[in-house]
Formats: sequence, C-alpha cells, structure tokens
Amino acid sequence: MNEPKITIGLTCYNAEDTIGRAIKSALEQNWPHFEILVVDDCSTDRSVEVIQSFEGMDGRIKLIRHEKNLGPGGARKTILENSTGDFLVFFDDDDISSPNRLTYQYKKIMDYEEQTGASIVACYASGERIYPNGYVLNINAIGSSPKVPIGKAVAKYLLFYGKERELFYGAGTPTCALMARTNIFKKAGGFDPEFRRVEDVEFAVRLALMGGHFVGCKESLYTQFATEASDKSAEKNYEAEQKLLKKNQKFLEEEKRYTYACNWFRFRYYHLAGKPLSAFFALVKALTVNPILVTFHLFETGPKRFFHEKKMRKG
Repeated sequence: MNEPKITIGLTCYNAEDTIGRAIKSALEQNWPHFEILVVDDCSTDRSVEVIQSFEGMDGRIKLIRHEKNLGPGGARKTILENSTGDFLVFFDDDDISSPNRLTYQYKKIMDYEEQTGASIVACYASGERIYPNGYVLNINAIGSSPKVPIGKAVAKYLLFYGKERELFYGAGTPTCALMARTNIFKKAGGFDPEFRRVEDVEFAVRLALMGGHFVGCKESLYTQFATEASDKSAEKNYEAEQKLLKKNQKFLEEEKRYTYACNWFRFRYYHLAGKPLSAFFALVKALTVNPILVTFHLFETGPKRFFHEKKMRKG
C-alpha cells in the first residue's frame, strides 16, 4: 500500500536564526512521501535567503512569499490553499520536530478512525518548551489519555474552562502540534485571517462545534523554544480573545457563560500585562458575578500558573 502524501506547513516571520533548523527537522522526517510549504509572511530580515538556500537543494520545498504581513492565520490559510497532501501538519519556524513525528501522528489518526469510525479527527503531538533560563515545560497533548475530548466539550473548555473531569485536555490546541486530513481543514473553513493571535483556538472551536475528535500522541515529538515578540504581547492576545468571544457569543450565551468568559479573559489580561491592581478589581468583578465558577477556576489553574511563572522568571 502506498503511503499518502503529507504536507508540512511552515509559517515564517523574521526567523532568520531559527527557520533553517525548522526546515532541517522537516527534511529529516522518516515518512517517505511529503512536501514542505514555507510561507514567508513578509519578513524584513534574511529569512527568505535562508529558505531559498534550502529550496535550491531539495525539490520537496516550496517557498511562498506574502507581499504584506497577514499574521499566522493568513499564513496558514495560504498553506492550506496550496497544499497538495492528503494530510496537513504544521511546524513552527522556531521549533524542532523529531524525525518520527509524521509517522506517529499519521498512525494515531488511522488507528483512531479504524477503532471509532470517526470522520473528523485532529491529532496533536506532545512536546516540550524550553525557556531562555533553561526551564523545560512538558507539553502533554490533548486527548493523549484514554477518553478523548469530542465536540462541544472542547469548545466549552477553550472558551470558558468548562471541563469534564474524565477528559484530558492537556496543553490545549496549539497549531504547531496539529495534524489532520487536509479535507478536514477545508471542511472546517480553514484558518480565519482576521485572527493574528489565538487563531489556533479559534480554528479548534469551529472544529469542535462540528463534532471533531481531539486525539493526541503521548510521545514527545517536538521541541519549542519560548520567545518574545511584539505580536505576542498581552494586549494583542487580549484583543484577539475579545474577538474570539464575540464570534462565539451565540454559543456562549446558550451555555450561559458569555459574561463569565469576558470577565475571566479580562482578569487574565491584566495579570499577564503586569497590572496587579487592575487584575484585582477585575477578579473581584468576576467573583461578584460568578463566585462558584471563578473560585473553581482559580483553584484549578492558579497554583500551577504561579509555580510555572516562578520557574520562568528564575535565573
């Protein structure tokens, strides 16, 4: 039986120091039939030169250049429009994927489809994130424990932390860890170019509301290097989160969680932006409106977040 073709999608923006190693890890995949689409999102550094040097050496690599910076959502939309593979997997421009990543994720999808008959399956890889001070965070994939999150259960978790105890949500739904059949991406409408941040969550919510199954590989298949950039600021993230909640307002109102989600995201923004007084007042407001839900959320995530941030700052 011939193995299907897999498209490796790589978005790049001002990554001259890291895009080479990301492409190299894509070329080292032990899967026999793949293409590598690299979309440069109007970089202003030497990224294009680095990509072109690889493109000239290997015919499986294709560079597509944006004349205008469109952000991750727009870049991933371009990858999907140009993909010729039966499956599509995304790598980030500053990550390294293990040589067997494609093989493991493909097998996970095929096994799950065979066992369940599911037609909408998204597979996420586990990995690790390395911070500048050497702190290493293990990233466990959603659905990598026995009971897989399906459909609205994922949308509820992503939008307002509506957890079901028996399900494993892991590290959520980062696109840099995602593989699915290409027709699944197209059926879901692809990535929304209006989202320059949280575009991965926005896509996953749509997939969830279609009844998608979110499975994960337990094996650590990629290494992520934590970086800071202007497009990753707390302000940019919050703007995108507000847009996400507005886009899903009808669903959230049906679940009676729209106000709660707005209040929680506002509190989190002030915390991440380093505005403790504003964060305190936002938390008080959230507690006043939804005391039980907010208290549960705080106890579930607060201690873990506290120790994580402490380790990030240590050095």
